[in-house]
This record gives sequence, C-alpha cells and structure tokens, in this order.
Amino acid sequence: MILGENRPAVIENIRQALRDEDYYRKVELGDPVLDAAQEKEITDRFLACRKKPIFRLKSFFARRIAGIGTRIINRNTEIVGEVDQKIFSQGVVITSNHFSPIENTIIRHYVKKQGAGRLHIVSQVTNFAMTGIIGFLMNYTDTVPLSKNMRYLTGDLIEVLREFLNKNHTVLIYPEQEMWFNYRKPRPLKRGAYYFAAKLNRPIVSCFVEILQLPEMEMPEFHKVSYRLHVLGVIEPDVQKTVKENSEEMCRKDYELKKAAYEQAYHKPLVYDFATEDIAGWEPNE
Repeated sequence: MILGENRPAVIENIRQALRDEDYYRKVELGDPVLDAAQEKEITDRFLACRKKPIFRLKSFFARRIAGIGTRIINRNTEIVGEVDQKIFSQGVVITSNHFSPIENTIIRHYVKKQGAGRLHIVSQVTNFAMTGIIGFLMNYTDTVPLSKNMRYLTGDLIEVLREFLNKNHTVLIYPEQEMWFNYRKPRPLKRGAYYFAAKLNRPIVSCFVEILQLPEMEMPEFHKVSYRLHVLGVIEPDVQKTVKENSEEMCRKDYELKKAAYEQAYHKPLVYDFATEDIAGWEPNE
C-alpha cells in the first residue's frame, strides 16, 4: 500500500517500467512478497472460510466501512456515459484502470447508482497478506484473491465467479493487473478478465476513470485529485466463437474504448513515453 513518503520512489519505478516496456510491473514499495505455498494458503483459506458465519459477519462490517468511505470519497465524482441499466440484472464484469487503492470506490459508487447487487473485486493475492485495518478491508470487502496457480485460476476461481454472477452480482477485474499510483494512461490489457467473461458467457461493462487535479495541495509536491468515471459501453461475447477467440476480441475492443476515452479526456494521443502530467496531481519541485 502506497504511503505518502514513498510516492517519488514509486513514480520513478513507473518511469523505469515504461522505459522497459513492462506495463504490468509491480511498482509499489513494501507490498508483501509471497511464494507459491503462501499464495496457496491464502486461496485455500478463502475457499474454506468464505461461507462460514464468522467470515460473513466480518464481511458485513467491512462492507459497511467501505460504503461509508465510498460516499465520502465520491461526493464530487462525476459519471459520464451510460449503459442500459437492465444489463446489471444479469450479472456483469466491469473493467477499469488501476491507479489507487481507493479507486474501487468509484466503481462501487457507480454500481450502487445502478441499483445493482453486490460488487465483488478480484484482487492480487498479495493484498490479502496485508495487516491492520487495510488488511481487514482487503480480505472482507467482497474481495476475491487472484493467484498465479493455474489449478485455482481455471477451477476454483471460475466457480466462485460463476456463483456471484449467477446471483446477478457484479465483478470488478483490473486487466492492467498491478496498481500504478495516479497514472492517467490506460495500459495494455491482460487477457484474464476477458477469459473469465467469455468462459462464463457474461458481458463486460467497460469503464475508464479520468483523474482531475484540484488546486488544493494534499502534501508537498502533490495536489488533491477528484474523479470522472467514463462508462464506455458493453462488450458481449459472441456465442459463435471459442473462449479464446472471444477473450482476445473482447480484450482488443476494451483497449480501443479505453484508449479513445483517454485521448478524448486529456486531448492527446496515447503513447507510452513518460511526462510529469501522466501522474495526476504531481507537481515536483524543480
């Protein structure tokens, strides 16, 4: 989890990742590092405990805390664009850009406005090893661990997502994989989110969050920011195509939508060089 004093170092990691054309690199400092056995322990615990009364009780309180935070953070969040509200009655996957530990509240805010069911967030398994209040929220706010274990990815995880979508809940997946602090540009997308949607024959609601710099300073060198959520459209799987074909096509379409949204919002072409304004709110001292 990014802390204020680490922001310059994280930004330098983003700069280097762009130089190396590695758009999925972990750039945060101090995130837990897990081996395969530790990842399996977390996913096994999630699968074994998620329906137990104590887990549900903790989830109840965690979701209430997240709800309060969502209302506070998104008091001024603007939503641009719309899709047919009925789409949320069938269980959908939402994709969005990943730039902050709190940006999932923007999607929570949107889903609540649609009158949809619960929002489940697929999150990197390392987040489930965090401690304190952050760890509590990461584990219990309807989050689902994403592990590199192929047996879990193609078996247990699919069935968990199927259960949620069959209940007409909404699932948020970040196809950029790792969080890059306040990075404005949509990065090339990994295919996992679209594999899940294609495998489960569910539509994707494509979203892109524009980050707006405010005049007030949050801390030295960093302004406060606000958000504008762009709802870009619905991407449906084609029943005539294979899961692989659908996932590739849905991924391509989603990237095109996010790229166009970026270029319209910021009035510049999407290229992956690095500039100060790529990090929303950053005003470095010369």
